[in-house]
Amino acid sequence: MAEGERRMVFDTRGRRKHVVRVVYAILALLMGASLFLVVGPFSLGNLVGNGSTSASKVLDEQAERTERKLQQDPTNEALLLSLTRTRIAAGNALTEVNPETGATVFTVEGQEELNRAVEAWSRYLKQTKEPSPSAALLVSRTYFGLAETARSLEEALANVKKAAATQRIAAEAQPSINSLTTLAIYEYYNGDFAAGDKATKEAKAKATTKAEAKEVGKQMTEYRTRGKQLQAQKKEVAKQEGAQRKEALENPLGGLAGGTGSLGE
Repeated sequence: MAEGERRMVFDTRGRRKHVVRVVYAILALLMGASLFLVVGPFSLGNLVGNGSTSASKVLDEQAERTERKLQQDPTNEALLLSLTRTRIAAGNALTEVNPETGATVFTVEGQEELNRAVEAWSRYLKQTKEPSPSAALLVSRTYFGLAETARSLEEALANVKKAAATQRIAAEAQPSINSLTTLAIYEYYNGDFAAGDKATKEAKAKATTKAEAKEVGKQMTEYRTRGKQLQAQKKEVAKQEGAQRKEALENPLGGLAGGTGSLGE
């Protein structure tokens, strides 16, 4: 993939142009949520690292050693958890600044590390009865970061859903304003507004002052609205793609294969 094309998530040619515009709006909403999670009033920690390639190389080598151990002991929970954390750290160390937006984003290599991390996490969940809350917090942020850089809308929304499910593990084990507001955001973006409202209510109950509770409610109301916007835009994408499929059936010579391009090219 050429350097100038690497950040393009969707093909913008032909009849898909309007759909792609809506998809980019959805991804912008996701990035807006991540900005809140990184620098917001509840200090939820850093989503990305310092962009150190050398650090990532050391971490990748450490992960490879762990994977060799897992070949001998594939169900070892401690090793699977260690691999998850190490891959996340390696991915977080591989970031760059998008010259168009100024935002810090994962490199292609960083995304690959994060995908390996969530694979290790899935293996870990199959072995453990009590998932680590701190690791769940890391993984939920990882899923959300992967949603921003997904190569299709379906992949992005699937990662948002996984982010919510994983954050729920952390919030249930260690309920706090931080964990619960993060859960609320993920649930709103996932379209489960009842679950988001429940998490918001629980977060407000954790506040030590009325002013803090009010601020929690204000912030979560904003993200509830954004969640509604995302769901509306999701429906718009489905509507437009449905119209394209209908046109393709009615006019095979000018259908989807005739100049729309494929996602992720």
